[in-house]
Amino acid sequence: MHLAEKPRTAAQPAARPTTQPVMRPTTPLPAARPAASRAPDPRVAWDRRARLRQGGAFVLGGAPWGVVRLSAPAQQFARRARDAGPTGLVPNGPVERRTADLLLERGIVHPVVAARPRAHRVTVIVPAHDRLDLLDACLSRLRGLDVVVVDDASRDADGVRRIADSHGARLVRHAANRGPGAARNTGLEHTEAPVVAFLDSDCTAEPGWLDALLPHFDDPRVGAVAPRVRPHHDGGSLLARHEEARSALDMGRHPELVRHGAALGFLPSAALVVRREALAGGAFEPSLRVGEDVDLVWRLVDAGWLVRYDPAVDVGHEARVRPVEWARRRYEYGTSAAALDRRHPGRLAPARVSAWNVAAVALLLAHRPGAATAVAAAATGLLANRLRRTGARPDLAARIIAKGLAADTLAVGHALRREWWPAGWAALALAPRSRVAAAASVSMLAPIILELITTRPGVDPLRYTLLRLVEDAAYGSGVLVSAARAGRAGPLRPDIRLPFRNTGGRR
Repeated sequence: MHLAEKPRTAAQPAARPTTQPVMRPTTPLPAARPAASRAPDPRVAWDRRARLRQGGAFVLGGAPWGVVRLSAPAQQFARRARDAGPTGLVPNGPVERRTADLLLERGIVHPVVAARPRAHRVTVIVPAHDRLDLLDACLSRLRGLDVVVVDDASRDADGVRRIADSHGARLVRHAANRGPGAARNTGLEHTEAPVVAFLDSDCTAEPGWLDALLPHFDDPRVGAVAPRVRPHHDGGSLLARHEEARSALDMGRHPELVRHGAALGFLPSAALVVRREALAGGAFEPSLRVGEDVDLVWRLVDAGWLVRYDPAVDVGHEARVRPVEWARRRYEYGTSAAALDRRHPGRLAPARVSAWNVAAVALLLAHRPGAATAVAAAATGLLANRLRRTGARPDLAARIIAKGLAADTLAVGHALRREWWPAGWAALALAPRSRVAAAASVSMLAPIILELITTRPGVDPLRYTLLRLVEDAAYGSGVLVSAARAGRAGPLRPDIRLPFRNTGGRR
């Protein structure tokens, strides 16, 4: 597992706040895919964050956020999709089908699939280590499915066997504890199903959950899909209510295309459905006790697979609501940073910011508003000149620059709450006496205030804010310790980029 914050803050390691647009200034319609390889025409729904500009000639949005120019025939479909709302629409004719194909790959629209029984043959793999009561509850919801339980050296091996047998599950046992990733790999070796569903033993799935997820694999480009994982617990303690509002495994209530640099950059392996073919390059890295899900999803995306999050399906997860366990688990998530940085250099930078924005903010804090305005105007002018070749009006460049400045501010605040939390807490203490500290404090607290307004958690604002700061600092402490032990600065070093450089989007 790995600590994940929701798309509303885009703060998990795999998805830092987007700070520079991926420029796709001229995007013609793709050539039609061969009929044998193209997925059935899906119903698609417009992404809530995507915006059409200049009558539909440009789309601002996607995963990662970028600028897409649509040809004239594609613009009409884009407008129809936007106006259709969350129920979506089915593309009509070859032009709309190819446009939907493009927008699906960019994360500007999302598939709306209909549940149907056993759309694909699937085996459920459940790694287990002790906690027999949770395993029993998990397997009780999986009756009728092909299930493989991998006992990762539980102390009561006979108890695990009795529970597996009582629910008709096959059992494989490790003689020594090897970790959840290795257990999932062992389960994979004991099935030949074309689709595998990994489900942790502390999770409970509702009947029909796979019927609603498997149709995503009708699209041959989809390598993995995950449901929403929501906490369940007994009692109404402070931490229980906080977990209900922002569980580490809950990726939010909106569908997402998962990519590095997007609003959602990874999926937790607590409940993850994967196409076997997509695992040809290797499944979970067995040496990773935490962060193995981040590593797998990044490798799937790097290999060209689409990875989707579908919150229309819920899976329950046992919440940790004892204070010490809760904080320790956040710390453990953070300790995956060094190993992930070794495997994916540069991807764990705590903030990715534009050099133009850094200069503008620095000048503003130095009481030089005129110079700061000049820097922002220069950045806008350069981008407008670049976009002019595509027919964009200058106001489009201004919108992009403003969005980038806001995102960079949030990125720095995010890092000050987590990887740089000692400096962030110092800024909070010094805010009444320092202009710079006050600005840093605003960047840290603004997203939390927005969460309070939009989600209305069952925790009062003061304690909610304190818990947010504590959980971020616990995670950040894990990052600091792992980076120090491994001698790696990557998880702590910001990435300051030259403006308008392509950040990895596909053209």
